Amino acid sequence: MIRILVAAALLFQMNAVPAAAFETRASSAYVIDHTTGTVLLNKNADTPLPPASMSKLMTLYMAFEAIERGQLSMTDELVVSAHANSFGGSTLFLKQSERVKVEDLIRGIIVLSGNDACVVIAEALSPDGTEGGFARLMTRRAQEMGMTNSTFVNSSGWPAAGHLMSMRDLGLLAQRLLEDFPEYYPMFAEKEFLFDATESANRFNRNPLLQLDIGADGLKTGHTQEAGFGLTGSAKQGDRRVVFVLSGMDTAAARAEESEAVVNWAFRQFAQRTLANSGERLAFADVWEGAEPQVGLVPAEDISVLLPILTGRAVTAEVVYTGPIQAPIAAGTPLAELVLQPEGLPEQRFALVAQSDVAHGGFLARVSTAALSLIDTMRSEPAENGGT
Repeated sequence: MIRILVAAALLFQMNAVPAAAFETRASSAYVIDHTTGTVLLNKNADTPLPPASMSKLMTLYMAFEAIERGQLSMTDELVVSAHANSFGGSTLFLKQSERVKVEDLIRGIIVLSGNDACVVIAEALSPDGTEGGFARLMTRRAQEMGMTNSTFVNSSGWPAAGHLMSMRDLGLLAQRLLEDFPEYYPMFAEKEFLFDATESANRFNRNPLLQLDIGADGLKTGHTQEAGFGLTGSAKQGDRRVVFVLSGMDTAAARAEESEAVVNWAFRQFAQRTLANSGERLAFADVWEGAEPQVGLVPAEDISVLLPILTGRAVTAEVVYTGPIQAPIAAGTPLAELVLQPEGLPEQRFALVAQSDVAHGGFLARVSTAALSLIDTMRSEPAENGGT
C-alpha cells in the first residue's frame, strides 16, 4: 500500500478547526448531513432503545413499498378490525368494521400518529393477516435495509418487550424515505389533517419544528413513559439537508428546544466545500511495465465535503493505492482513494481514477523494469561480513 501526502496547494480550501461538539440533553442522538453523508453527532446511536411512535416510520415505508409494487393503492378501502379498534393513545378514533381509504390511514399515521391506523395497514399487508405477522415482516425488511439494531413487535411503537430501534437505524430509515419515496415525502410536512369532524381538536401534527421557519419538513415524533420524548426529523436549507434523531428527553418542551438547537447547530457550524474538481490531477501513481512510468490520479466527480465553518488548521489528506500498477491502464479505471480526515469529523474516502491511458511498454519496458527490480533487490540485501 502506497500513501502519498497531497500538496496543500491542490486542496487550498481544506483548512478548518473542529466545530464545538453539540452537548445534547437527549439520552441518544444521531445527526447526519444527508447531502454529504457526514455524521455530525453520535451519542449512543447504535444502542437499541424503545422508539415509541418513531417506529411508525417503518410501517409507512412498507406501506409505500406495497403501493409501488401494486399490492396496495391509495384509493383502496381497508376494514377496521376489533384489534385495531382496541388501541388507545394517539388514534384516529376508528370504529370497528368501518372502511377507511389507504390515503387517509397514511395521513392519519404521519400527521396524527394513529395507532389504530397502523394496525389496519399492518393487518392488510401481513402474510397471515395479523399485526404480529406484519411485525416479523418489518424486522426482516429492516435487516435487509441495514437496520441491524431494529426488532419490531408491533406496527405502532406501542410499548412492548423487545420492540427496539437504534437512533442510527431511525436515521437510515428517514434517509430511505427521503430517497425512495420523494412523491410521498411532502405529506410529512403537513401541519394538520382533519379526519373526523367530530374530533376536530385531533387534527394537528405534533412535530414542533413545522411551525418554525428553519426548513423543517418531517418526520415523526414519539413518546412513551419508557422512551421519553423523541423526534426523527429533517430540515433543508439551500442545497443542504440534515437528518436527525433525538430520544429520551423529559418533556415535549425539551424535545422542541433541543430539536431546533440541533438544526441550527448543524447548518450554522458546517458548510459544504468543493475541494477538487472532476478531472483535476491530485497525484501520480507508479506504473509497472508501462509506456509511461506514472499515471495521473483524478477524481471521477467533483469532491465536495462538509467542513466546520471556522478556519485555521489543515485537514489531513492522503492518496492511497496499491502499486506499482500493472500496465496497460485504461483512462477512468479506479486506481486509488483520496482519504480526508477533517479534525472532529469522520474519515472520508473518495475514489480516484486514471487520468489517461497507459499502454504496455513492450520489450524495452520489461527490460527496464527487470533492471530496476534487480537494483532494488540488491540494495535491500543485508551487507556481507557483518556489515550493517
